[in-house]
Amino acid sequence: MIPELVYRNSYIVGYRDVDFNNDLRLSSLFGYFQDTAIMNVEKLGIGVNTLSEKYSVSWVLTKILVEINRIPKWNEKITVETWPHRPKKFEFDRDFRVRDDNGNIIAAAISNWVLLDLKTREIRKSEIISGDYPPLEFTDERALEGRLRKLRPAGEPEVVYKRVLGYSDTDANGHINNAKYIDFIMDCFSIEEHKKHSVRSIQVNYLKEVFPGDTLILYRDVSGAGSNQVYIEGINEADQKPAFSAELKFD
Repeated sequence: MIPELVYRNSYIVGYRDVDFNNDLRLSSLFGYFQDTAIMNVEKLGIGVNTLSEKYSVSWVLTKILVEINRIPKWNEKITVETWPHRPKKFEFDRDFRVRDDNGNIIAAAISNWVLLDLKTREIRKSEIISGDYPPLEFTDERALEGRLRKLRPAGEPEVVYKRVLGYSDTDANGHINNAKYIDFIMDCFSIEEHKKHSVRSIQVNYLKEVFPGDTLILYRDVSGAGSNQVYIEGINEADQKPAFSAELKFD
């Protein structure tokens, strides 16, 4: 029996997941994406424990582009849909849609994942799990027409703040969780800026692992703000290499 391609998970937006406007925090949305994706691969038989025990690898998000039509509110019921695409040599594309209780699409995303070797911290070829990858009737339908791309600043980024990473930032892979970076990004804006503007799209490229004890230097380039676009990047202070880059567009 061929497994169902699209996996759905419903959430009630919790009080801990919203900001001062009772709007769902962007990091919480990324957490919903992550949880739904992990549940989906578990259902497909290629979940976290299976890959760790058989191949010593884990799923890691490398790029994601999210477009938001409307931010859900506290206590609102939403459904996150996700589906995988046919594996490439190293990469696994996965899409998401978020629907409100009336079935309206309020957000959508495309993403890219890889298999990270838990011992060497290197990326492994997708074929390593081909024997366990289930038979699926893959679809070419994408949640967004946009594409994942390299991100570059329009001008000269300036330092906003530094953050020492700790226990609360980590995940099961021992590195900084992808949703935590979203909080780092959103902290590059003042409360007043958040009151005036809402994020309508965000792309994040996860470039290099960082770990507890590392210090991230957050940079911001607002030279594209005239077109409602802001560039953010995080640099590891120890080696001066970028850990992530992001591009946000506001209303």
